[in-house]
Amino acid sequence: MADTYTYKARNPQGALLQGELQADNDALVLSRLREMGYVPLEVKAKKAGLKKEFVLRPGRVKLKDLTVFTRQFATMINSGLPLLRCLSILEQQTAAKELAKVVGKMRTEVEQGASLSESLEQHPKTFNRLFVAMVRAGETGGVLDSVLLRVADTMEAEVALRRKIKSAMTYPIVVFALVVIILTAMLIFVVPTFETLYKDLGGTLPAPTKLLIAASNIVTKYFLFVVAGVAVMIYGARRYILTDRGRRQFDRLKLKIPIFGGLFHKTALSRFSRTLGVLSSSGVPILQALDIVAETVGNSIMADAVRDIQESVKQGENITKPLSRHEIFPPMVVQMLAVGEETGALDTMLEKIAEFYDAEIEATVDSLTALIEPLMVAVVGGTVGAIVISLYLPLFKIFELIK
Repeated sequence: MADTYTYKARNPQGALLQGELQADNDALVLSRLREMGYVPLEVKAKKAGLKKEFVLRPGRVKLKDLTVFTRQFATMINSGLPLLRCLSILEQQTAAKELAKVVGKMRTEVEQGASLSESLEQHPKTFNRLFVAMVRAGETGGVLDSVLLRVADTMEAEVALRRKIKSAMTYPIVVFALVVIILTAMLIFVVPTFETLYKDLGGTLPAPTKLLIAASNIVTKYFLFVVAGVAVMIYGARRYILTDRGRRQFDRLKLKIPIFGGLFHKTALSRFSRTLGVLSSSGVPILQALDIVAETVGNSIMADAVRDIQESVKQGENITKPLSRHEIFPPMVVQMLAVGEETGALDTMLEKIAEFYDAEIEATVDSLTALIEPLMVAVVGGTVGAIVISLYLPLFKIFELIK
Protein backbone atom coordinates (compact mmCIF):
# COMPACT_ATOMS: atom_id res chain seq x y z
CA MET A 1 0.00 0.00 0.00
CA ALA A 2 1.33 3.46 -0.92
CA ASP A 3 2.47 5.80 1.85
CA THR A 4 1.78 9.51 2.12
CA TYR A 5 4.73 11.92 1.84
CA THR A 6 4.85 15.65 2.52
CA TYR A 7 7.08 17.77 0.33
CA LYS A 8 8.46 21.26 -0.15
CA ALA A 9 9.43 22.32 -3.68
CA ARG A 10 9.83 25.34 -5.93
CA ASN A 11 7.94 25.73 -9.19
CA PRO A 12 9.56 27.13 -12.39
CA GLN A 13 8.68 30.65 -11.23
CA GLY A 14 10.57 30.14 -7.98
CA ALA A 15 7.51 30.08 -5.68
CA LEU A 16 7.67 27.78 -2.66
CA LEU A 17 5.06 25.01 -2.71
CA GLN A 18 4.02 22.51 -0.02
CA GLY A 19 1.79 19.50 -0.36
CA GLU A 20 1.29 15.76 -0.09
CA LEU A 21 1.76 12.87 -2.49
CA GLN A 22 1.15 9.13 -2.24
CA ALA A 23 3.90 6.79 -3.42
CA ASP A 24 5.66 3.56 -2.51
CA ASN A 25 8.88 5.36 -1.56
CA ASP A 26 10.49 8.81 -1.42
CA ALA A 27 12.43 8.22 -4.67
CA LEU A 28 9.15 7.99 -6.57
CA VAL A 29 7.97 11.21 -4.93
CA LEU A 30 11.15 13.00 -6.07
CA SER A 31 10.71 11.60 -9.58
CA ARG A 32 7.10 12.71 -9.75
CA LEU A 33 7.92 16.23 -8.52
CA ARG A 34 10.52 16.57 -11.27
CA GLU A 35 8.00 15.35 -13.85
CA MET A 36 5.67 18.13 -12.68
CA GLY A 37 8.45 20.66 -13.30
CA TYR A 38 9.17 21.33 -9.62
CA VAL A 39 12.55 21.50 -7.86
CA PRO A 40 12.31 19.28 -4.72
CA LEU A 41 13.62 20.81 -1.49
CA GLU A 42 12.37 18.38 1.16
CA VAL A 43 10.44 15.07 1.17
CA LYS A 44 9.27 13.39 4.39
CA ALA A 45 7.04 10.44 5.18
CA LYS A 46 3.88 11.69 6.86
CA LYS A 47 3.41 10.36 10.39
CA ALA A 48 0.18 8.50 11.03
CA GLY A 49 -2.03 10.29 13.53
CA LEU A 50 -5.36 9.72 15.17
CA LYS A 51 -7.19 11.67 12.51
CA LYS A 52 -9.21 9.37 10.29
CA GLU A 53 -11.25 10.22 7.23
CA PHE A 54 -14.78 8.86 7.01
CA VAL A 55 -16.33 8.55 3.57
CA LEU A 56 -20.09 8.00 3.39
CA ARG A 57 -20.03 6.67 -0.17
CA PRO A 58 -16.54 5.27 -0.85
CA GLY A 59 -15.50 5.14 -4.48
CA ARG A 60 -18.16 7.62 -5.56
CA VAL A 61 -17.11 10.74 -7.45
CA LYS A 62 -19.48 13.65 -8.06
CA LEU A 63 -20.30 14.33 -11.69
CA LYS A 64 -19.42 18.00 -11.16
CA ASP A 65 -15.89 17.11 -9.98
CA LEU A 66 -15.46 14.70 -12.89
CA THR A 67 -16.51 17.43 -15.33
CA VAL A 68 -13.89 19.85 -13.98
CA PHE A 69 -11.24 17.10 -14.13
CA THR A 70 -12.12 16.27 -17.75
CA ARG A 71 -11.97 19.87 -18.94
CA GLN A 72 -8.63 20.46 -17.21
CA PHE A 73 -7.31 17.21 -18.68
CA ALA A 74 -8.39 18.26 -22.19
CA THR A 75 -6.74 21.68 -21.80
CA MET A 76 -3.43 20.11 -20.70
CA ILE A 77 -3.44 17.54 -23.53
CA ASN A 78 -4.24 20.32 -26.02
CA SER A 79 -1.28 22.34 -24.64
CA GLY A 80 1.11 19.52 -25.54
CA LEU A 81 1.87 18.24 -22.03
CA PRO A 82 2.82 14.53 -21.85
CA LEU A 83 0.09 12.22 -20.58
CA LEU A 84 1.97 11.17 -17.43
CA ARG A 85 2.70 14.77 -16.49
CA CYS A 86 -0.98 15.67 -17.00
CA LEU A 87 -2.04 12.88 -14.65
CA SER A 88 0.57 13.89 -12.06
CA ILE A 89 -0.61 17.50 -12.06
CA LEU A 90 -4.27 16.50 -11.92
CA GLU A 91 -3.61 14.12 -9.04
CA GLN A 92 -1.97 16.95 -7.14
CA GLN A 93 -4.51 19.70 -7.78
CA THR A 94 -7.80 17.74 -7.81
CA ALA A 95 -9.79 18.84 -4.76
CA ALA A 96 -12.01 15.73 -4.62
CA LYS A 97 -10.03 13.18 -2.59
CA GLU A 98 -11.72 10.10 -4.08
CA LEU A 99 -11.03 11.35 -7.61
CA ALA A 100 -7.41 12.20 -6.70
CA LYS A 101 -6.90 8.61 -5.51
CA VAL A 102 -8.29 7.25 -8.77
CA VAL A 103 -6.07 9.56 -10.85
CA GLY A 104 -3.05 8.42 -8.81
CA LYS A 105 -3.86 4.79 -9.62
CA MET A 106 -4.33 5.71 -13.28
CA ARG A 107 -0.92 7.37 -13.38
CA THR A 108 0.68 4.21 -11.98
CA GLU A 109 -1.19 2.03 -14.51
CA VAL A 110 -0.10 4.23 -17.43
CA GLU A 111 3.48 4.17 -16.14
CA GLN A 112 3.28 0.38 -16.27
CA GLY A 113 2.32 0.44 -19.95
CA ALA A 114 -1.49 0.62 -20.02
CA SER A 115 -3.23 3.00 -22.42
CA LEU A 116 -5.43 5.75 -20.99
CA SER A 117 -8.66 3.98 -22.02
CA GLU A 118 -7.44 0.70 -20.50
CA SER A 119 -6.67 2.52 -17.26
CA LEU A 120 -10.08 4.21 -17.23
CA GLU A 121 -11.72 0.83 -17.74
CA GLN A 122 -10.22 -0.36 -14.44
CA HIS A 123 -12.31 2.22 -12.53
CA PRO A 124 -15.96 1.66 -13.59
CA LYS A 125 -17.36 3.40 -10.48
CA THR A 126 -15.75 6.65 -11.60
CA PHE A 127 -15.68 6.41 -15.43
CA ASN A 128 -18.73 4.89 -17.13
CA ARG A 129 -18.72 3.09 -20.48
CA LEU A 130 -19.56 6.32 -22.34
CA PHE A 131 -16.41 7.99 -20.99
CA VAL A 132 -14.19 4.97 -21.75
CA ALA A 133 -15.57 4.45 -25.27
CA MET A 134 -15.08 8.09 -26.25
CA VAL A 135 -11.52 8.21 -24.87
CA ARG A 136 -10.70 5.00 -26.77
CA ALA A 137 -12.10 6.57 -29.96
CA GLY A 138 -10.06 9.72 -29.29
CA GLU A 139 -6.88 7.67 -28.81
CA THR A 140 -7.51 5.74 -32.03
CA GLY A 141 -8.19 8.88 -34.06
CA GLY A 142 -5.43 10.97 -32.45
CA VAL A 143 -7.96 13.59 -31.28
CA LEU A 144 -7.97 12.89 -27.54
CA ASP A 145 -8.10 16.58 -26.57
CA SER A 146 -11.18 17.38 -28.68
CA VAL A 147 -12.92 14.19 -27.52
CA LEU A 148 -12.24 15.04 -23.86
CA LEU A 149 -13.69 18.52 -24.44
CA ARG A 150 -16.77 16.89 -25.98
CA VAL A 151 -17.06 14.58 -22.97
CA ALA A 152 -16.79 17.60 -20.64
CA ASP A 153 -19.53 19.41 -22.60
CA THR A 154 -21.76 16.33 -22.35
CA MET A 155 -21.22 16.03 -18.61
CA GLU A 156 -21.85 19.74 -18.07
CA ALA A 157 -25.14 19.38 -19.95
CA GLU A 158 -25.99 16.38 -17.73
CA VAL A 159 -25.16 18.39 -14.59
CA ALA A 160 -27.43 21.20 -15.80
CA LEU A 161 -30.17 18.68 -16.60
CA ARG A 162 -29.98 17.15 -13.12
CA ARG A 163 -30.07 20.60 -11.57
CA LYS A 164 -33.28 21.42 -13.46
CA ILE A 165 -34.91 18.15 -12.37
CA LYS A 166 -33.90 18.74 -8.75
CA SER A 167 -35.26 22.30 -8.83
CA ALA A 168 -38.62 20.94 -10.03
CA MET A 169 -38.71 18.13 -7.45
CA THR A 170 -37.34 19.93 -4.38
CA TYR A 171 -40.39 22.10 -3.65
CA PRO A 172 -43.02 19.31 -3.61
CA ILE A 173 -40.72 17.04 -1.56
CA VAL A 174 -40.17 19.77 1.04
CA VAL A 175 -43.88 20.54 1.19
CA PHE A 176 -44.74 16.84 1.51
CA ALA A 177 -42.28 16.52 4.41
CA LEU A 178 -43.84 19.60 6.00
CA VAL A 179 -47.34 18.10 5.68
CA VAL A 180 -46.15 14.86 7.32
CA ILE A 181 -44.57 16.79 10.21
CA ILE A 182 -47.68 18.95 10.75
CA LEU A 183 -49.99 15.93 10.56
CA THR A 184 -47.85 13.92 13.00
CA ALA A 185 -47.63 16.83 15.44
CA MET A 186 -51.40 17.35 15.40
CA LEU A 187 -52.10 13.63 15.87
CA ILE A 188 -49.70 13.41 18.83
CA PHE A 189 -50.30 16.72 20.63
CA VAL A 190 -53.61 18.30 19.49
CA VAL A 191 -56.06 15.45 18.84
CA PRO A 192 -55.61 13.76 22.29
CA THR A 193 -56.73 17.02 23.98
CA PHE A 194 -60.01 17.00 22.04
CA GLU A 195 -60.45 13.26 22.67
CA THR A 196 -60.43 13.90 26.44
CA LEU A 197 -62.94 16.73 26.01
CA TYR A 198 -65.33 14.59 23.97
CA LYS A 199 -65.16 11.72 26.49
CA ASP A 200 -66.29 14.11 29.24
CA LEU A 201 -69.15 15.40 27.07
CA GLY A 202 -70.32 11.90 26.06
CA GLY A 203 -72.49 11.20 23.02
CA THR A 204 -71.73 9.73 19.60
CA LEU A 205 -68.92 11.26 17.55
CA PRO A 206 -69.10 11.82 13.77
CA ALA A 207 -67.26 9.29 11.56
CA PRO A 208 -64.43 11.71 10.50
CA THR A 209 -63.72 12.54 14.15
CA LYS A 210 -63.70 8.85 15.13
CA LEU A 211 -61.28 8.10 12.30
CA LEU A 212 -58.99 10.96 13.33
CA ILE A 213 -58.99 9.88 16.99
CA ALA A 214 -58.26 6.28 16.00
CA ALA A 215 -55.31 7.43 13.90
CA SER A 216 -54.10 9.58 16.81
CA ASN A 217 -54.26 6.61 19.20
CA ILE A 218 -52.27 4.43 16.81
CA VAL A 219 -49.57 7.07 16.24
CA THR A 220 -49.36 7.99 19.96
CA LYS A 221 -49.22 4.45 21.36
CA TYR A 222 -47.23 2.81 18.59
CA PHE A 223 -45.13 5.72 17.31
CA LEU A 224 -41.86 3.76 17.13
CA PHE A 225 -43.60 0.85 15.39
CA VAL A 226 -45.19 3.23 12.87
CA VAL A 227 -41.81 4.84 12.13
CA ALA A 228 -40.16 1.40 11.84
CA GLY A 229 -42.97 0.19 9.57
CA VAL A 230 -42.62 3.19 7.26
CA ALA A 231 -38.84 2.72 7.20
CA VAL A 232 -39.23 -0.98 6.31
CA MET A 233 -41.71 -0.12 3.55
CA ILE A 234 -39.34 2.47 2.07
CA TYR A 235 -36.41 0.06 2.28
CA GLY A 236 -38.46 -2.72 0.69
CA ALA A 237 -39.61 -0.43 -2.12
CA ARG A 238 -36.02 0.67 -2.81
CA ARG A 239 -34.84 -2.95 -2.87
CA TYR A 240 -37.65 -3.88 -5.24
CA ILE A 241 -36.81 -1.00 -7.57
CA LEU A 242 -33.24 -2.32 -7.82
CA THR A 243 -34.57 -5.53 -9.44
CA ASP A 244 -35.13 -5.62 -13.21
CA ARG A 245 -38.90 -6.06 -12.84
CA GLY A 246 -39.18 -3.35 -10.18
CA ARG A 247 -37.06 -0.93 -12.18
CA ARG A 248 -39.23 -1.36 -15.28
CA GLN A 249 -42.45 -0.86 -13.33
CA PHE A 250 -41.04 2.20 -11.58
CA ASP A 251 -39.76 3.75 -14.83
CA ARG A 252 -43.10 3.05 -16.54
CA LEU A 253 -44.89 4.72 -13.62
CA LYS A 254 -42.59 7.74 -13.81
CA LEU A 255 -43.53 8.29 -17.45
CA LYS A 256 -47.28 8.14 -16.64
CA ILE A 257 -47.23 10.18 -13.42
CA PRO A 258 -49.42 13.32 -13.66
CA ILE A 259 -47.58 16.63 -14.04
CA PHE A 260 -44.06 15.13 -13.79
CA GLY A 261 -44.42 12.34 -16.38
CA GLY A 262 -43.77 14.66 -19.32
CA LEU A 263 -40.67 16.02 -17.61
CA PHE A 264 -39.21 12.54 -17.09
CA HIS A 265 -40.01 11.61 -20.70
CA LYS A 266 -38.26 14.70 -22.09
CA THR A 267 -35.27 14.04 -19.84
CA ALA A 268 -34.88 10.50 -21.20
CA LEU A 269 -35.17 11.75 -24.80
CA SER A 270 -32.57 14.44 -24.15
CA ARG A 271 -30.12 11.90 -22.68
CA PHE A 272 -30.72 9.47 -25.56
CA SER A 273 -30.13 12.11 -28.23
CA ARG A 274 -27.11 13.71 -26.61
CA THR A 275 -25.34 10.45 -25.77
CA LEU A 276 -25.91 8.83 -29.16
CA GLY A 277 -24.95 12.07 -30.93
CA VAL A 278 -21.69 12.46 -29.01
CA LEU A 279 -20.72 8.82 -29.53
CA SER A 280 -21.57 8.99 -33.23
CA SER A 281 -19.59 12.19 -33.80
CA SER A 282 -16.60 10.73 -31.89
CA GLY A 283 -16.34 7.77 -34.25
CA VAL A 284 -17.73 5.05 -31.99
CA PRO A 285 -19.32 2.19 -34.06
CA ILE A 286 -23.11 2.41 -34.12
CA LEU A 287 -23.75 -0.99 -32.45
CA GLN A 288 -21.37 -0.19 -29.60
CA ALA A 289 -22.87 3.31 -29.33
CA LEU A 290 -26.41 1.91 -28.99
CA ASP A 291 -25.20 -0.55 -26.34
CA ILE A 292 -23.71 2.32 -24.32
CA VAL A 293 -26.83 4.47 -24.79
CA ALA A 294 -29.03 1.65 -23.45
CA GLU A 295 -26.82 1.50 -20.36
CA THR A 296 -26.64 5.25 -19.68
CA VAL A 297 -30.06 6.58 -20.79
CA GLY A 298 -31.45 6.33 -17.25
CA ASN A 299 -34.84 4.79 -18.09
CA SER A 300 -35.32 1.03 -18.51
CA ILE A 301 -38.32 1.44 -20.87
CA MET A 302 -36.23 3.51 -23.27
CA ALA A 303 -33.25 1.20 -22.71
CA ASP A 304 -35.37 -1.76 -23.86
CA ALA A 305 -36.39 0.20 -26.95
CA VAL A 306 -32.74 1.04 -27.71
CA ARG A 307 -31.75 -2.64 -27.40
CA ASP A 308 -34.53 -3.55 -29.84
CA ILE A 309 -33.18 -0.93 -32.25
CA GLN A 310 -29.70 -2.41 -31.81
CA GLU A 311 -30.98 -5.88 -32.75
CA SER A 312 -32.69 -4.46 -35.85
CA VAL A 313 -29.50 -2.64 -36.89
CA LYS A 314 -27.57 -5.93 -36.53
CA GLN A 315 -30.00 -7.45 -39.04
CA GLY A 316 -29.31 -4.68 -41.56
CA GLU A 317 -32.09 -2.17 -40.85
CA ASN A 318 -31.48 1.53 -40.38
CA ILE A 319 -32.19 3.26 -37.04
CA THR A 320 -35.38 5.06 -38.07
CA LYS A 321 -37.59 2.07 -38.89
CA PRO A 322 -37.30 0.26 -35.51
CA LEU A 323 -37.39 3.63 -33.75
CA SER A 324 -40.90 4.26 -35.12
CA ARG A 325 -42.17 1.02 -33.54
CA HIS A 326 -41.74 2.39 -30.01
CA GLU A 327 -44.23 4.93 -28.63
CA ILE A 328 -41.62 6.38 -26.29
CA PHE A 329 -40.03 8.12 -29.32
CA PRO A 330 -42.28 10.96 -30.61
CA PRO A 331 -42.87 11.30 -34.38
CA MET A 332 -40.74 14.46 -34.47
CA VAL A 333 -37.69 12.54 -33.22
CA VAL A 334 -38.28 9.74 -35.75
CA GLN A 335 -38.66 12.18 -38.67
CA MET A 336 -35.61 14.25 -37.73
CA LEU A 337 -33.44 11.13 -37.42
CA ALA A 338 -34.77 9.89 -40.77
CA VAL A 339 -33.61 13.15 -42.38
CA GLY A 340 -30.29 12.85 -40.55
CA GLU A 341 -29.71 9.34 -41.92
CA GLU A 342 -30.65 10.38 -45.46
CA THR A 343 -28.32 13.39 -45.44
CA GLY A 344 -25.48 11.71 -43.51
CA ALA A 345 -25.80 14.20 -40.66
CA LEU A 346 -27.21 11.92 -37.96
CA ASP A 347 -24.98 13.32 -35.20
CA THR A 348 -26.02 16.90 -36.07
CA MET A 349 -29.71 15.98 -35.92
CA LEU A 350 -29.23 14.22 -32.59
CA GLU A 351 -27.56 17.32 -31.20
CA LYS A 352 -30.46 19.49 -32.38
CA ILE A 353 -32.97 17.11 -30.78
CA ALA A 354 -31.04 17.24 -27.49
CA GLU A 355 -30.99 21.05 -27.60
CA PHE A 356 -34.73 21.12 -28.32
CA TYR A 357 -35.57 18.89 -25.37
CA ASP A 358 -33.20 20.79 -23.08
CA ALA A 359 -35.17 23.94 -23.89
CA GLU A 360 -38.43 22.02 -23.38
CA ILE A 361 -37.24 20.78 -19.98
CA GLU A 362 -36.35 24.31 -18.91
CA ALA A 363 -39.77 25.60 -19.99
CA THR A 364 -41.49 22.66 -18.27
CA VAL A 365 -39.60 23.27 -15.02
CA ASP A 366 -40.57 26.96 -15.09
CA SER A 367 -44.25 26.15 -15.68
CA LEU A 368 -44.20 23.40 -13.02
CA THR A 369 -42.73 25.80 -10.50
CA ALA A 370 -45.54 28.26 -11.19
CA LEU A 371 -48.15 25.47 -10.99
CA ILE A 372 -46.80 23.60 -7.96
CA GLU A 373 -46.61 26.55 -5.56
CA PRO A 374 -50.39 27.21 -5.37
CA LEU A 375 -51.06 23.45 -5.60
CA MET A 376 -48.84 22.72 -2.59
CA VAL A 377 -50.38 25.59 -0.63
CA ALA A 378 -53.77 24.03 -1.34
CA VAL A 379 -52.50 20.60 -0.18
CA VAL A 380 -51.14 21.99 3.09
CA GLY A 381 -54.25 24.08 3.70
CA GLY A 382 -56.55 21.20 2.77
CA THR A 383 -54.77 18.75 5.09
CA VAL A 384 -54.78 21.09 8.08
CA GLY A 385 -58.34 22.23 7.29
CA ALA A 386 -59.64 18.65 7.10
CA ILE A 387 -58.14 17.88 10.52
CA VAL A 388 -59.55 21.04 12.09
CA ILE A 389 -63.04 20.40 10.64
CA SER A 390 -62.96 16.79 11.87
CA LEU A 391 -62.04 18.00 15.35
CA TYR A 392 -64.76 20.67 15.51
CA LEU A 393 -67.64 18.69 13.99
CA PRO A 394 -68.84 17.42 17.44
CA LEU A 395 -68.74 20.98 18.81
CA PHE A 396 -70.98 22.17 15.98
CA LYS A 397 -73.50 19.45 16.90
CA ILE A 398 -73.36 20.50 20.56
CA PHE A 399 -74.11 24.11 19.58
CA GLU A 400 -77.09 22.93 17.50
CA LEU A 401 -78.44 20.96 20.46
CA ILE A 402 -78.03 23.98 22.74
CA LYS A 403 -80.05 26.08 20.29
